Amino acid sequence: MTNGWMKERLKNVPLFRELSDHELESLVSISHVRVYKPRTFVFMQGDPLERVYFIHSGTIKIYKTDMNGKEQIVSILQTGEMFPHAGFFLKGTYPAHAEVLEEATLIAISIDDFEKTLICYPGLCIKLFRVMGEKIVDLQNRLEEQILHNTYEQIIMLLLRLTKTNAVRQGKFYRLTAHVTNRELANMIGTSRETVSRTLSQLKRKGLIDVDKDGFYLIDAEGLKKEIFF
Repeated sequence: MTNGWMKERLKNVPLFRELSDHELESLVSISHVRVYKPRTFVFMQGDPLERVYFIHSGTIKIYKTDMNGKEQIVSILQTGEMFPHAGFFLKGTYPAHAEVLEEATLIAISIDDFEKTLICYPGLCIKLFRVMGEKIVDLQNRLEEQILHNTYEQIIMLLLRLTKTNAVRQGKFYRLTAHVTNRELANMIGTSRETVSRTLSQLKRKGLIDVDKDGFYLIDAEGLKKEIFF
């Protein structure tokens, strides 16, 4: 890959969008492109934490597993996003698995090199803190949802969250940009696949969600808000 190619890709990452050409050049010199096939792992929970990744294309599932192999999905990440977030400045291990759902082209930067870049460019450091702060607020909101709302409401709130992070507007609906199974939706909030299936069937009958010909969910966000907030 040429330096020009890498610079253009880095410009598409929201974290780097406002950097000058000189600042981008410093990132180009420490960046590496990696391509991953579906159902492969970028890293696994417990692997040494060595690199930070930025998604040029593709879909990555971040999830944790317990001693019994039970899966808890943290997030579904797509173009422009970075990972990991948790444990970023700790010299430890990756806190979760990163599995490729759709073929992905990633830009990888070693943690040590990235930390040196942050020291040189305080503005970039502040933007990174904002991104991480948004993730913390999101996790706090999810915890609140689990404490204060029943499972039916949690599933609706999950769908609403996905319209903000993994969807595009399509008429009155939001079309999810990632294929997610009922099992994966269940693993995002710690419930059963059967419970998710029953709830989605209810929401389909009410006309609040649908599935298009390509298998992507269509979500009526305004309708779902009225279902639980009014």
